[in-house]
Amino acid sequence: MDLNELKELIALMDDAALSEIELEEDGRRVCLKRASAAPVVSAPLVARPTEVPEPTAAPVSPREEAKSAHRHKVTSPIVGTFYTAPSPNTSPYISLGDLVKKGQVLCIVEAMKLMNEIESDVDGRIVKICVEDGAAVEYGETLFLIEPA
Repeated sequence: MDLNELKELIALMDDAALSEIELEEDGRRVCLKRASAAPVVSAPLVARPTEVPEPTAAPVSPREEAKSAHRHKVTSPIVGTFYTAPSPNTSPYISLGDLVKKGQVLCIVEAMKLMNEIESDVDGRIVKICVEDGAAVEYGETLFLIEPA
């Protein structure tokens, strides 16, 4: 095998993106291997600290404060996924502004493929739905605010 034939084999390796080629002819054996690339080591990314402005709370009037103090919180008894309806193609159990009775189902929290119905523990009107449908909820997280009747 002459130098031109070796060059052709190298060109063939490049064209076909081969990492190895082996040829045996007339009792001669040629094995060409591409040198393995050195492992790429990347430096860890370091996040620059960003300045987060302090949230400024809007002044709350004493009237609003008294209103919110009288609202009842319905919280999640478990960690799971919050659903407003029993299935995607049915209407939600309740809507904003609905009157609810004690023991009425308000939503479902799914945990480990079990659907747990969350019931109202007071009579009243739904004044706020605190979680979006399909969102993950934590134990003790507020789901609804109810203004007791």
